[in-house]
Amino acid sequence: MTTPTPTPMPTPTPSPMPPDHLLGLLQFSDGLFPAGAYAHSLGLEWYVQAGLTRDASGLSAFIAGHLQAAAAPGDAAAVKIVRLDPHRAFELDAQLEAFKPARELREASRQMGRQTLRVACQLAADPPLQDFYAAVAAGATPGHHAVALGLVGAALGWPTSELVTAYLYAAAAALANAALRLMPLGQLAGQRVLWELQPLILRLVQDLSGDLGGFAPALEIAAMRHETLEARLFRS
Repeated sequence: MTTPTPTPMPTPTPSPMPPDHLLGLLQFSDGLFPAGAYAHSLGLEWYVQAGLTRDASGLSAFIAGHLQAAAAPGDAAAVKIVRLDPHRAFELDAQLEAFKPARELREASRQMGRQTLRVACQLAADPPLQDFYAAVAAGATPGHHAVALGLVGAALGWPTSELVTAYLYAAAAALANAALRLMPLGQLAGQRVLWELQPLILRLVQDLSGDLGGFAPALEIAAMRHETLEARLFRS
């Protein structure tokens, strides 16, 4: 009786991203990272109270619209540009300030940027990162979240594509988590929304240009109206 030859285990394909880089990116894009994303709905709360977003299908449409019209062409593009050229950080910060007409959205982005910089500067001794944080603390530049994350990515060597993918996924996940507190939506439904948005996120990363863009007047108006709500769970 012949002994069957054991089937060799397949050799795993090496990851293009070093494990330590991956762990750092996971830490900074995690929903528990203290940037303050949990405090913002970016207009979703107004949509829910107005009856415009009522279920998982509506939530998926809201997140997709936010990613396509605002987060990808504006913030994610800034993340990419600053990651590739950190010397453009101040230029992109000024552009993002002009690209966000709604005060609540500007303040949300600034707050998350400051928090990200505060943590990053305690963890990484990178001169461009430290200089930018000092300028933000002095009030010389707004310190938007996308610019901060691009600088952190440059300082820590995160691959550009993975960084932008993580940014857009984190943006989608923050809105899905906000929806769980605003709507009668189960956790499984929220996870299904995120799962089904993955192809869109990958396409947006692939199609990302080298310039800022975006046009989302409905989302900006919702953010402006949010502060007039009688009862609010979120700051935006």
